[in-house]
Amino acid sequence: MNRGTTPIRRSTTPTFWREAALPYLEARRVEDGRKVCYAKHAHDTFSIGAINGGRSTYLNGTNRQHIGTGALVVINPEDVHACNPIDDEPWSYLMLYVDAAWLAELQRECGVNQRHGFSRFSATMTTRADLHAGLNRLYGILADEHADILQKESAARIFFGDVQLALGGTSPLPVHASHPKLARAVEFIRENFSRSLKLDEICAAADLSSSYLIRSFKQRYGMTPHAYLINCRIEYSRSELKRGRAIADVAAEAGFADQAHLQRAFRQITATTPSRYRG
Repeated sequence: MNRGTTPIRRSTTPTFWREAALPYLEARRVEDGRKVCYAKHAHDTFSIGAINGGRSTYLNGTNRQHIGTGALVVINPEDVHACNPIDDEPWSYLMLYVDAAWLAELQRECGVNQRHGFSRFSATMTTRADLHAGLNRLYGILADEHADILQKESAARIFFGDVQLALGGTSPLPVHASHPKLARAVEFIRENFSRSLKLDEICAAADLSSSYLIRSFKQRYGMTPHAYLINCRIEYSRSELKRGRAIADVAAEAGFADQAHLQRAFRQITATTPSRYRG
């Protein structure tokens, strides 16, 4: 390095993009992800992300692998996943979160899904250069303050139409869906996440013993019932924080003991703070 040259410092702080006119899209970009770690979690949204530098570990369901620059991760709604840095290696990425109902309508328009509801993708990762470049190009348009809504919406529809044509194909239902009693446990937690739950309540709703519930829930869904409960609370918190609501109010409504409890859980799952996410 020449004397007097200052090394380029890349931001470790996530950048979020949202726009009121396009409520079905949200983006997250991280330039330096070496310290950005996530616990296993799931979203109601469809997620797609581009690795733009370095390498990371990628967990999707029971499949764990190392992925690098040029990879595109594909995550169906409700699939348990996590992407994390490898030791102290460089890692930068872009994630886009898409409302499943909006994408389901686009699938119907493309003629690939004639039934109601989102059609899951079979692929969990691809290295197709055109899709990787396409996602970054879409983000550039979405984040451009001078681009109008029509341009942004058109670009989103074109890109996800390309994704559907390239990667379309139905994967199995979420692992819990083929187990009716386990599905009832999931539904009970989702409907009651905002209050304190006891294991006996969940077992009664699912008609399962506690030992079987805990073992099968983790085996089939990738996390314990308690972890799933916290995940539901975080998903609710994300939706309310995007509306600009007070963190303390959201914490109370989501079922957290206090704002500090929300702060800890939110950072563990989203790798950022509620205040930064709210913007």
